[in-house]
Amino acid sequence: RELGPNIIARLKFLANLLSYRQDIPQEGRIVQVDSLEGIEVRVSTFPTIHGERVALRLFRRENRQFILEELGLEPGVLKNLKDAISERTGAILFTGPGGSGKTTSIYSCLSHIAKTEKTRRHIVTLEDPVEQILEGVSQTQVSPSTGFDFSLGLRSLLRQDPEVILVGEMRDPETARVGIEAALSGHLLFSTLHAGSSCGVISRLLEMGLEPYLLTSSLRLILNQRLLRKICSNCKSNGCAACNNTGFQGRLLLLEAMVINEDMRRAILNRADRTMLEEIFVNSGGITLVSHAIAAVKAGLTTREEVLRVLGSSDCATVFYSNQGDR
Repeated sequence: RELGPNIIARLKFLANLLSYRQDIPQEGRIVQVDSLEGIEVRVSTFPTIHGERVALRLFRRENRQFILEELGLEPGVLKNLKDAISERTGAILFTGPGGSGKTTSIYSCLSHIAKTEKTRRHIVTLEDPVEQILEGVSQTQVSPSTGFDFSLGLRSLLRQDPEVILVGEMRDPETARVGIEAALSGHLLFSTLHAGSSCGVISRLLEMGLEPYLLTSSLRLILNQRLLRKICSNCKSNGCAACNNTGFQGRLLLLEAMVINEDMRRAILNRADRTMLEEIFVNSGGITLVSHAIAAVKAGLTTREEVLRVLGSSDCATVFYSNQGDR
C-alpha cells in the first residue's frame, strides 16, 4: 500500500500520462519494456476516493497473419461476411465487450480485402490504439487528449478519397452519423459499437438520433461476438501441464451474424423494439450467440459454466438447467 503511489507514478511516466493529474481517467501504453521483449503494456488509470486505480493489459507485438478462414466461423456466417465485405458501400458493424476478439475479426476482414481482391482498394483506419500493423492498409492512431478524436479524424479522412474505412469505435452520435453517411456515399465502413446484441446495435444507433432510413440504406451486416475458453484436448478439463492445470487451452469464437434483409429493414423503418427485431432475426434463419454456445457445449468444446460466465444469459441458464441430461 505504501509503494502504490510511487508505482503508479512510474507507470504513468512510462506511458506518457500526466502524472500530476490524479482526478481524471487516462489511457496510454508502454512500448519498450526491457524485461518483456515484444510485449506492449496498455495502461488505464481511474480515480477513486481511495486513490488512483490502474489496470494493465499485456499485448504481444508480433507480425501476425490475419486470415478470415482461420477465425473458425460457421460456413454460413463466413459466407455472409465475405458477401458483405465484397460490397463497395455500406456499413459492417461489430459489437461485443472488450477482449471478445472484435479487432482480430475486423483486421481479418481488412486483410482479406487487401490481399485477395484483384483491384486494390484504398483502405484506411482510425484506431485507438493501432494494435497490429497490416500490410496494404493505411493506419492512423487517434489522440483524443489532443483533440484528434474519431469524429475529427473521420471528417478529415473522407477528403483523402478512401474506399474502405475502419473507425475503431462509434463513441458518440456525431461519429456515428458521419460514419453512416460515409457508408451511403461510396465507402465500405467497418466499426464497433457497445451493445448487448446484434439487435441492440440498431437500438443504440436509433437512441443516438440516427434516422431509421439512414440505417436501412447503409447497414449490411451486424456481428455480435464473444470468446470462450476451449476445453483442453489433452486432459478434457481435468487439468494438466499442457493447460497449466486450468482445464482449458485455446479459445473458441462465438459469432452472431445478422444480415439486414428486407424484413429487418421494414421493422427498422417502423422503429420496432429489440424483441421484434430478434424475432425477425431468428425467423430468418439467424443463429443467436446462445444457440452457438449450447451447440459448443454439446460438442464438448467448452463447458456450461464457461458459457454462463461469458454470456451471463438467463436464456442460457434456462436451457441448460432444463436439459440436465445433455452433458
